[in-house]
Amino acid sequence: MNKVMFVSHGHPKFMKGGAEVASWNLFNSLKSSGYECLYVARSNTIPTEGEPFSSLNADEILFHSSIKDWFNLSAADTRILTDCFESITKEFNPDIIHVHHYAHIGIEIFPILKRAAPNAKIVFTVHEYMAICLHNGQMVKSGTFELCSEAVGADCHRCFPQYSASDFFLRKQYIQDQFRKVDHFISPSAFLAKRYIEWGVPATSFSVIENVLIEQEKLTPRPSENHELRSKFAFFGQINPYKGVDVLLEALLQLPANVREKVSLDIHGANLDHQTGEFKDKILRMVAKLEGTVTLRGQYEPHQLQSLMRETDWVIIPSVWWENSPVVIQEAISYGRPLIGSNIGGMKEKIENKAGLTFEARNPSALASAIQDAVNPEVFDFWHAKTGTKSDAFGQHLDLIENLLVDAN
Repeated sequence: MNKVMFVSHGHPKFMKGGAEVASWNLFNSLKSSGYECLYVARSNTIPTEGEPFSSLNADEILFHSSIKDWFNLSAADTRILTDCFESITKEFNPDIIHVHHYAHIGIEIFPILKRAAPNAKIVFTVHEYMAICLHNGQMVKSGTFELCSEAVGADCHRCFPQYSASDFFLRKQYIQDQFRKVDHFISPSAFLAKRYIEWGVPATSFSVIENVLIEQEKLTPRPSENHELRSKFAFFGQINPYKGVDVLLEALLQLPANVREKVSLDIHGANLDHQTGEFKDKILRMVAKLEGTVTLRGQYEPHQLQSLMRETDWVIIPSVWWENSPVVIQEAISYGRPLIGSNIGGMKEKIENKAGLTFEARNPSALASAIQDAVNPEVFDFWHAKTGTKSDAFGQHLDLIENLLVDAN
C-alpha cells in the first residue's frame, strides 16, 4: 500500500484556517481511496514526558515547534525538529510527504524531511506569499497597503528599513535553497503559481490544482416572494485590514438611501477584538452608522456554513490584497451562491466571468455599483445558474500522486 505523510502548521480540530482544512480534506480523501496516510500537525501545546510529539490516534500526530527568526523563517530549534521528524518519518516510511505550510514550523522542514526520507517525494502546496514577502506574505507595502507586483530588495528595504536590500537578497537565496529539496509544488491558483515562478521556482515543478473540499449539494435560491430583490449579502472570514471589510462598509454607506434600506449584510467573521484600536474603531463607527443594515454575527463553525449560505443571496469578498484561492469562494460556488469580489489576484481568476461580479479593488464606489447590479433578480438568476459545479480537484491530486510514485520507482 502506498503511503502519504502530511505535514501541516495546524490541526483543523484546533485551527480552522484554509490550509489546515485543505490538507485535512485531502488526507481523508486519500484514506478513503485506499492510501495509508499519516497526518502530522504542529500544535501550540508542548508534548509531555519530554517527547517531541504526541499521538491523537493511530494516524494523527501532534508536534510542537516555533519560529525564532521570522525574517528568514527559521525554526527556533532545528535539533528538536530533526529528532521529531526523523523518528516519525523513519517509522512510517512514506512514499510521499505532502507539506502544507512551514509557518510556526520553520523553512528548514524541507531538508530535514529529505534527510529523514531520501527516497520519498516531497510535495509542497503553496498557500500564500510568505516566502516572497516579509509583510505577512501579503505583498502590500507597509503603512500604505499599496499592492506589490514583485519583491524588489530596495522596495522591501523601504518597508522594513532595519533590513538592507542585501539582507533581502540573502533571505531569498536562503529560502530558495530550502525549496530545492521540494520535488513538486502545488498552487491552488494560477495567479499564485505565476508569482512563485517569476520569483524563481521552476515552472516545470509547479502544478495548479484547487484545494480539495467536501462536496456539497447546490442550494436552491433563498425563498422570495413576487420576484423580490436579491438583497441579502454576506461576508465570511477574518476581520482585519487585509480583508477589506472597511471597503465593504463604506460601499454600503455610499448606496442611495432608497437602495440601502432594502439591503442587509451579515458579517460572519472573527478577530475584530484582536485588531488595532484605530482599525477596530473605524469598523465599529461604520457599523453603528449602518444600524439596521449590517449585523456582526461573529465566528461560525464549519457545520453551520450550509444554513448560513441558505440565508443569503450573494457572498462578498472585498480583500485589498491579492489573495490566492480563498476557500470561501469554493464553498460559495459549491453551495450555489454567486460572489462579488475584488478584481485582483486569485479572486479575479476564480470569480470574473465564472461565478459572479468583480469590482475595482479598494474602490467603495465600484463595490456600491456592483451591489446595486446584484440586487436585480435577473442578475442573480444568471449567476446562480453558473454555480454549483463539481470540482475535480481530488482527481487531479490523485493523478499527480500516481505520477510521482511512478517517477519514484
